[in-house]
Amino acid sequence: MGTLDRAEHDRPRATLASVAALAQVSPQTVSNVLNAPHLVRADTTARVREAIDELGYRPLAAARQMRTRRSRIIGLRLEPLRDGINGVVLDRFLHALTEEAQSGGYRVMLFTAHDDADEIAQYGELLVTTSIDGFVLTGTHHDDPRTTWLTERAVPFVAFGRPWSDDPRAARGHSWVDVDGASGTRAATEHLLAEGHRRVGYLGWPAGKGVADDRRRGWREAVDQHLGDLRAAADAWEIRSEDGVAAGISGARALLGRPNPPTALVCASDSLAIGAAAAGGGLTVIGFDDTPAAAAMGISSVAQPLVEAARNCFALLHERLDAPDGAPPPTAQRLLAPDLVLRAGTPPA
Repeated sequence: MGTLDRAEHDRPRATLASVAALAQVSPQTVSNVLNAPHLVRADTTARVREAIDELGYRPLAAARQMRTRRSRIIGLRLEPLRDGINGVVLDRFLHALTEEAQSGGYRVMLFTAHDDADEIAQYGELLVTTSIDGFVLTGTHHDDPRTTWLTERAVPFVAFGRPWSDDPRAARGHSWVDVDGASGTRAATEHLLAEGHRRVGYLGWPAGKGVADDRRRGWREAVDQHLGDLRAAADAWEIRSEDGVAAGISGARALLGRPNPPTALVCASDSLAIGAAAAGGGLTVIGFDDTPAAAAMGISSVAQPLVEAARNCFALLHERLDAPDGAPPPTAQRLLAPDLVLRAGTPPA
């Protein structure tokens, strides 16, 4: 053991009382700084934090759990890897959420599930075996049974994704954070039109899924608004398929084989965009999700603000966890705007 390690080891363990004495506050104020910082003035919080750092105080997690009745653990399902290109999107979100939770004194527990029913079963198991505080949901969809199950049992949660329900009450029923996909594809379409393209097509996913319909809507709104008498022709500039590079290649080639084919494509994902770019025919393409693969190929893409989304998810879940017992759970909905990232690989018409 080195000299510094020995000095650290021999120093008496800091306590709540010793931190309070150094900061010249009460022990309750120190406890509030650690567990309810919104109750403490900023200058007092700073003084207490300085004392904590100087003394090396580390509150005992078990004791804190007994006081707050919290495990300070939040759960999130780890999605299966479906695509080596688009799979990095949730990885970015997970990394940002883990950092945000850690800075707030929480840990993220990952688990796997095959489908919604299996995920719900995992909720029940984790609530019993780990006293988990709450959950972050991803991959929301129409009539999502997970949100219903958690709401009926008053389990705190926040969703990264909208409810995708036609009933407006569902959208207000719980807290969620989402990215406005329609505004992203609209911006991409309007950019291509401004660059001189008159036949801007769309390569997207099958209808009926919330995210798929949302991303298509932005393209269609821009075409309808800006192309006037060419709006009807836009029906022939669209193909909807499953995701993947191969689907992007076949979809782009099918569009190129039609009369008056599109000269540019807005795509629902970078996988489709990379496939479309590889199809030949000189198509200008813009993808969605701004993955490293798209960046490496010089393909423009719509970037989701994943760090901001993660921060908002944790903030809304933390707000729900801090709600007084017996009070109606607070709900909030935040729709974030994406950014269009332009690269040299997207030339004008």
